[in-house]
Amino acid sequence: MVQSSIWVAPMAGGPSTPALVRAAAEAGSLGFLAGGYKTPDAMSGEVAELRASGASFGLNLFVPADEPPDVEALRRYRASLAGEAERYGVALPELRLDDDDAFAAKVEIAVGAAPTRVSLTFGLPGGDVVRCLQAAGSLVVATVTSLAEARAAQQLGVDELIVQGGDAGGHSATMSPVGYQGRRPARELVAEVVAATPLPVIGAGGVGTAADVAALLDAGARAVQVGTAFLLADEAGTRPLHREALLAGDRDTVVTRAFTGHPARALRNRFTDEHPDAPLGYPAIHHLTSGLRAAAAAQGDVEGMHLWAGARYAEVRPGSTAEILARLDPR
Repeated sequence: MVQSSIWVAPMAGGPSTPALVRAAAEAGSLGFLAGGYKTPDAMSGEVAELRASGASFGLNLFVPADEPPDVEALRRYRASLAGEAERYGVALPELRLDDDDAFAAKVEIAVGAAPTRVSLTFGLPGGDVVRCLQAAGSLVVATVTSLAEARAAQQLGVDELIVQGGDAGGHSATMSPVGYQGRRPARELVAEVVAATPLPVIGAGGVGTAADVAALLDAGARAVQVGTAFLLADEAGTRPLHREALLAGDRDTVVTRAFTGHPARALRNRFTDEHPDAPLGYPAIHHLTSGLRAAAAAQGDVEGMHLWAGARYAEVRPGSTAEILARLDPR
């Protein structure tokens, strides 16, 4: 039973462990397992682990892009990374253009597991996908970043909306990444969507304190999804260097495509400064830079890592999932 008005966001790439999701459930919250980046087998194993524990949980899936990337732009970007490859002693992979994150296979796993909620990021699937998930017993939640996206999701027949502001950390869920700069704060966007659509709204973005949670609830959100604060949870799989950078609290955040080809808010570092003109191209750029990022982490170089962080990251503190939920609770 979800009692808290705070949800623990899915954080792909390692932070969202089954232990984090389970700890959220034990504390009366709803935690989301991140399905992105994983193979279907890996995701299936984590889903099975959570089901065996009896914990209520959500599952997040990346919806593949409709439009193909600009291959020539990707080739130019790959060439521009030659110095990074030399710096870290790794070989750049060839462009990988056929990855849809095994979306169909992961939907099939979600239908079989029937988590409490399935959230969708980066786009909207066909109505048949939504209906299959609902028929299995899951509520379907679309992540949106504008009123236009919210209306499209409503027409598709989803059950709820996660309304993500530009102040959120990590990948933006924007379905229109061209020119996205993440300027609209979550509170403003939540109020606009609540006034225009009948669907329940979950606010996301710009949360570092209980007062930030209260502001989104006051704007009309039924609940608030929080990610950055839980990067510092004991149960999260966040890299130690990433934790240290968050705790230092001395960097600006920027919206960058440099690491993955999709807009994401991160701590500013050398990599974001030296690659400001990265083209669109998720997940092709993610595959191009993944070895570079892993090597930077292995060599202790925080300047070459993706350090996802929301605009209010300097307010967050470490602790158990239960302790962080308690600190964020505005009641």
